[in-house]
Amino acid sequence: MRSRRGGRAAVLTAAVLAGGCGSGSASRSESTTASSSELPPALVAEARPIGRGPAFHPPATGPVLAPCRSSLGPRAAAHLEVFAENRVVLVASGIGTQPPQRLFSGRISRARCYGALVTLDPTGVILVRPGQRLTVGDLFRSWGQPVSASRLAGFRAPPGRRVAVFVDGHRWGAPPGAVPLTRHAEIVLEVGPHVPPHSSYTFPPGA
Repeated sequence: MRSRRGGRAAVLTAAVLAGGCGSGSASRSESTTASSSELPPALVAEARPIGRGPAFHPPATGPVLAPCRSSLGPRAAAHLEVFAENRVVLVASGIGTQPPQRLFSGRISRARCYGALVTLDPTGVILVRPGQRLTVGDLFRSWGQPVSASRLAGFRAPPGRRVAVFVDGHRWGAPPGAVPLTRHAEIVLEVGPHVPPHSSYTFPPGA
């Protein structure tokens, strides 16, 4: 079920991305509807479009967490999803890497060096060097974005509300920055309207 769910989620994500890149609202709607009609309603309910504007596409501007090595080396993968105002906030590619960087099909294929945690593309997959005990707070520091009970990148929780945190589909009660980046963790951070969190993610082989 895990791989089937992940495959369907990938199809739905592709449909949303394709819809967001269309030139007209009609083509976006038809593309998304046609691609998602065969998917379970619960999975469709979990999907959100990528937000527009700089706040939804924050670049990687923070420090590289040392040591920064010339090769990527073995890595364990965790996955992060960020939602604000009912839209997806893209986790930047290039977190934890030093330029110059070489891109291939939108993915960093080469960098001058790689830190203790890195992102090579904007999918939210975080690659952590084995033996490192790192957290979501470390990721956001290397990303150059704030995260707290009331802040999530460029967004603030409404008065009386907090940033919602889910790990593997379960509510996390501690501060968001304390979530550990363990292998195959599915982490969801939200501010604004509730988005039903995914409980798992299909990682690339060997991650």
